[in-house]
Amino acid sequence: MLIAAFAGGAFGAALGALPAFIFTGFMVIAGESANIIGKAVAGASQSGPAGELAAVGITGSIAFGAPFSPAISFAGGAAAAAYAAKRGYMESGFDYHNAKDIAFAQGTKPDVLAVGGLFGIIGYWLTELSAAFAMPYDPIAMGVVLSAIIHRLVFGYDIIGDTGKGLLNMKPFEDGSRRIIGEAATEDGETTPDEPVADGGATAQGRFVVEPWLPHQYKWANVATIGLVVGILAAFIAYETGSPFLAFGISAASLVFLNCGVEKIPVTHHMSLPASTAALALAPASASVSQIPPSEVAAAVPLLPALVVGGIFGVVCALAGEVVQRVFYAHADTHLDPPAAAIVVGTLLIAVLTILGVFPQAVWVPTFGL
Repeated sequence: MLIAAFAGGAFGAALGALPAFIFTGFMVIAGESANIIGKAVAGASQSGPAGELAAVGITGSIAFGAPFSPAISFAGGAAAAAYAAKRGYMESGFDYHNAKDIAFAQGTKPDVLAVGGLFGIIGYWLTELSAAFAMPYDPIAMGVVLSAIIHRLVFGYDIIGDTGKGLLNMKPFEDGSRRIIGEAATEDGETTPDEPVADGGATAQGRFVVEPWLPHQYKWANVATIGLVVGILAAFIAYETGSPFLAFGISAASLVFLNCGVEKIPVTHHMSLPASTAALALAPASASVSQIPPSEVAAAVPLLPALVVGGIFGVVCALAGEVVQRVFYAHADTHLDPPAAAIVVGTLLIAVLTILGVFPQAVWVPTFGL
């Protein structure tokens, strides 16, 4: 598995972190489609204990395994970008620091692929460590977050960055304020967009003082709205199929359009995964949602409460992702994934609510083995 994880991380570096994650989405769609058909054919005779990990087949072994687990391939690709930018290999024309350009394919440079591979192993062990102690959150998402913190420390980047303009303040971006370096610095530490300075491989205009993760998706009301919509749809998909992962796969696969440059495509997988899982957490504790045939999900999960719970979790996780991007992404130089952190928050909330007895079960989310 360590050898496979090394290859998965290196492959994520070769493709680029975002393209590798898009493949995760397609593999989840393929795996969950097969699982749904299999449950429908087998019926309820294969039902097992509630709370068992529902990521089986292609979903478990490929999408969330060594080839495309986000903690391996995506995190490996993000670490490789941080390394390549530090070494001066990247000239992608990205508006932010090149280390944040997770859509950039690193190709075949051996040392860059080696870094991706090593962080693939780190991501594998981080995931296994969380799983071994049945920590109450998504172990893969936590692996992505911790891997990003590690690559910042290893390659000499700040954990948070310069927050002089305010930790949560996005107004400097709206004003077009840019950073300047060297002798060109002025009292306020800013420059106008047309001044020819550069920082960290950014454009000749200079980097923005504050760099929102998604320039089209950072206003609180907008983020909450898309979270509500996606949460409801994710809950409905889970209700119709019994799959806590299919909506996540659809959200992840939709990023192919973002990767191809289509403007204003929202990033939503951190809303859909907790929302669909929370909707299925309404099923009785005796029901194993990983085995319930789709035709029987309606008997175990009431539709209206499922949609309400899904909408709430969609909003909560959308806003959590926005808080994380403002704290850990907007002022820093490398990519720390806001969706992964939001998934940790959302799945932790599901685990806590299950432990407290609010939810009958946590579906696939570990709860300290309880």
